[in-house]
Amino acid sequence: MRIILPALVSVATLAGCAAAPPPELGDRPVREPAENCDASDAQHFVGRTATSQNGAALLDATGAAVLRWAPPRTALTMDYRMDRLTVSYDDDLVITRVVCG
Repeated sequence: MRIILPALVSVATLAGCAAAPPPELGDRPVREPAENCDASDAQHFVGRTATSQNGAALLDATGAAVLRWAPPRTALTMDYRMDRLTVSYDDDLVITRVVCG
């Protein structure tokens, strides 16, 4: 009986600390991308230097809403976003690839 009583008290105490169930979230809103990216008109940037000015020009040329710089030897997420432009460059800051996604 001595062992059971402390165990029951511990269980009752822990039950009072249980978290409440999460609230119902209902339908979550789906956000459409702000713009779609089209990198076909931006391929002439390959070979240029990766600068903030060229980044802004790339956004204008592609219609993308988000610019992602991809440094050499860097892992990137593989998720595809219609509104994102990914610009890869080498160790000398020379743009090597311009793609949407």
